[in-house]
Amino acid sequence: MIALATFVPAHAADEGPIKIGVVSEEAAIVGKAISEGAQLAADDINAAGGINGRKIQIITYDDHSSASDAVRAYQRAVQQDHVSAVVTTFISEVALAIEPWAARLHIPTITPAAASDLISKQVHDKYSQYKYMFEGWFPSPILAQTVCDSSHDLLVDKLHMKTAAIMSEDADWTKPLDEGYASCLPKSGLTVVDQIAFNPDTTDFTPIFNRIEAKHPDVIINGIAHVGVQPTVQWQSQQVPIPLGGISAQATNPTFWKGTNGAANGVITQSGTVPGLALTSLTVKVGDEFQKKYGHFPAFDGFTAYDSVQVIAQAMQRAKSTDPDKVVAEMEKTDMEGTLGKVAFYGPNDPYTHALKYGHDYTTGIFIQWQDGKQVCIWPEDKCPNKMVFPSFVKLPDQQAATK
Repeated sequence: MIALATFVPAHAADEGPIKIGVVSEEAAIVGKAISEGAQLAADDINAAGGINGRKIQIITYDDHSSASDAVRAYQRAVQQDHVSAVVTTFISEVALAIEPWAARLHIPTITPAAASDLISKQVHDKYSQYKYMFEGWFPSPILAQTVCDSSHDLLVDKLHMKTAAIMSEDADWTKPLDEGYASCLPKSGLTVVDQIAFNPDTTDFTPIFNRIEAKHPDVIINGIAHVGVQPTVQWQSQQVPIPLGGISAQATNPTFWKGTNGAANGVITQSGTVPGLALTSLTVKVGDEFQKKYGHFPAFDGFTAYDSVQVIAQAMQRAKSTDPDKVVAEMEKTDMEGTLGKVAFYGPNDPYTHALKYGHDYTTGIFIQWQDGKQVCIWPEDKCPNKMVFPSFVKLPDQQAATK
């Protein structure tokens, strides 16, 4: 048996800065956005006087998208650097590796983007042990529901679509996502005619697109995060006449247009926000701060990382302590205006314990479409009244019917 190294609990110190660790991949755009968003929130909190007079210090650790590196970084953050909380990772497999350590070391931990429903399921099933873990974005089944809700409004009602093919990478977060798609797409009005799970290392999507085309669906519903550029480029180069929708995490990045050399034109994906869209009074303000400080508009988890630090800070402020159990109790009471909507978490009796609440009165996310180099918000319609536009090679149901 390997003995754990002794460590001084973060809440033992009551002087000096409050340290918050950030564990993510610094080389990835969505990973870098997490550390940038966390630092921006700390700057804003410190400028307003800190937490009960104490400043926040962000300490960043690069996990290189490796679960083992992330665990070592997490252990170092807690046992050597004595952080009081951790914001971590956009990768579900990495978050799941960290979660037992959050439980063992009693450190409030929040992931701004990892979507596996196993994260919240473990909190629900073993609450007293795993209560230290929170999800600052939606778990996969709720992500699936956002796709179904938007598909009903945009694709079924407006474009008269009736069928869909599901095309997702094979990963921890997509298994419950695809189950959610298979369940809720028919309820939204789209019959599922095919379901494909491909290896994230896939480089040639031609056979996949050929298989899908043979089924003649009205839309392809994606679930992809580790890939994005390659299938999009091949969709365009192969002139696949079927719209791409669902979730393509890389397509949320402002650099995606350049990365695909414009092949992204017409692609629809779920995201957090777009420049200039005021989902709350904080959205544009924080987006502008990002632009000024870092020279670019952030990926969506830059916003959720900003909110994650605010959640932690406000919980500590209310608790008047960094004691982890007191902080967790206050985090559970979170009811705050965030950058993308109202932030609150599901409780111990909900199946998605400590995941971000979804709904019109909370946070819904948005759906964007790439149009001529810009991300255009198209849903929800009360905030995004823009029309969908597709490249000429895409054939919509009414067009297909006219050519038969």
